[in-house]
Amino acid sequence: MGPTATPPNRARRRLRSLAALAALGLAAAAPGAEPPHVAPGEELISAVAGGAVQPPEHAPPRRAGEGAGPFKRLVIRGATLIDGTGAPPVGPVDIVIENDRIARIASVGYPRVPIREKDRPDKGDYEIDASGMYVLPGFINAHAHIAYAAQGKVGEVPPAEYVYKLWLGHGITTVREAGSFNGLKWTLDERRRSAAHEIVAPRIAAYAGFPVDVEVPGGVKTPDEARRWVDAIADAGADGIKFLGSPPAIMQAALAEAKLRHLRSACHHAQLAVSRMNVLDTSGWGLTSMEHWYGLPEALFTDRRVQDYPAGYNYNDESHRFGEAGRLWAQAAPRGSERWNAVIQTLVGRDFTIVPTFTIYEASRDLMREARAEWHDEYTLPTLLRWYAPNREAHGAYWFGWTTADEIAWKKNYAIWMSFINDYKNAGGRVAVGDDAGFIYKLFGFAWVRELELLQEAGFHPLEVVRSATLSGAELLGMADRIGSVEAGKVADLVIVPENPLANFKVLYGTGALRLDDATRKPVRVGGVRYTIHDGIVYDAPALLADVRRIVADAKAREAAAAH
Repeated sequence: MGPTATPPNRARRRLRSLAALAALGLAAAAPGAEPPHVAPGEELISAVAGGAVQPPEHAPPRRAGEGAGPFKRLVIRGATLIDGTGAPPVGPVDIVIENDRIARIASVGYPRVPIREKDRPDKGDYEIDASGMYVLPGFINAHAHIAYAAQGKVGEVPPAEYVYKLWLGHGITTVREAGSFNGLKWTLDERRRSAAHEIVAPRIAAYAGFPVDVEVPGGVKTPDEARRWVDAIADAGADGIKFLGSPPAIMQAALAEAKLRHLRSACHHAQLAVSRMNVLDTSGWGLTSMEHWYGLPEALFTDRRVQDYPAGYNYNDESHRFGEAGRLWAQAAPRGSERWNAVIQTLVGRDFTIVPTFTIYEASRDLMREARAEWHDEYTLPTLLRWYAPNREAHGAYWFGWTTADEIAWKKNYAIWMSFINDYKNAGGRVAVGDDAGFIYKLFGFAWVRELELLQEAGFHPLEVVRSATLSGAELLGMADRIGSVEAGKVADLVIVPENPLANFKVLYGTGALRLDDATRKPVRVGGVRYTIHDGIVYDAPALLADVRRIVADAKAREAAAAH
């Protein structure tokens, strides 16, 4: 080996690094370049930022008329309550909110008879007549991204205001920012401004993206560096860490330090890492939750250790990556087998949370459905539509040879995957709702509602779906003492919906659900969230979504003007 050759271990590490970066739409530093110092938590944004590619615009200050309250005494009258614990609906009830807290929930009678006025709480400073409506806890998005700087490669990065209003307009009052890929400092600033209600935004739990031994400034390469990195992001105020999979010794060190610093953790077990560590390994090292499903089928292997990749497979070819991913669950131990049940019992015993994000892969089983979703016309920015389009150099844009066979394989993949998640729930395992929107034709807010439908498809009772969307998410975040259910003493995060979501989750979409009006014999739209209440502040959900439509229309107008 000549004096200028690259050592084999370093060469292999760089190849893994390049593939990991490609999966995120990033680019590594040039070989031999001296990397500048980058603060922990800023590695991924530093790898992509420059020129037109920058983090999203910070949300603008909250304008006059955006949200009312909190009030000294807010009373919601006559609602049917779905409290998030799994309990059946009850109503009519009056809910009293004092400042930002639920003070009292009063049963005030029986359905279809006059309300007992003598049992009603005293008048409030502000009141909402929710007769015939449904009240639920504020929804929790356990896998969210506040846009993504790399989308700037194909146009304007979606502004934070756009993302936040799509979330709040769909009743989402808390999000776990899974990676803070726009930079930890940027995300923590948005978290602070949201907590102070200086901006219109949900509550933000900021998880810093762990640098996956990448050849970018700040890449972590040893267990000691991993521990120092964890200490630094803990000192900065991060709520947790998002892993993609690292060399086992590095990940073990990081997870051990995270436990000492009381940080929670999530992992997308990247396909480049699962041959060395699956979910049984990482959950044993202290991982709090897993995202998607990578790492689960590998834990269920009984006749192999490595997925049956074809000889021509190349991870950097996104059609290979997602095409073969759709054939993985068929290689796992069958449902109900000794191995299947043992993995479930082990994870349940570790109080482990699974955030399946069924929705983010759904285009793989029905591309046309996702590409032509009705909300794209008015709610999806042109940048996002370009980001989703076939592109060999963009993550999740693998539609340059997608086949009927691929979709069939993914349908079968979903059936097995969903059965595991349902069995896990039935065994007492925690399942939370996240959507990973902003990729693969999935739009913020709308994708989250679709996840509820997919959990029901998996076998969850609608009440179990709501619990996953609320209380289970709060437990995952360590916030169940404050949010996640409608109970006296908890923070006033509530969603008010005119239609019954247990009967049809489609009524939660911002576009509502179609129903035939028998009087006119014409189809009408029903539903949509009416009010989102966050920390006692009442937001008009349709007004938030109207702002989103304006943002999209303005973006289209700017592009049209630039084209002439």
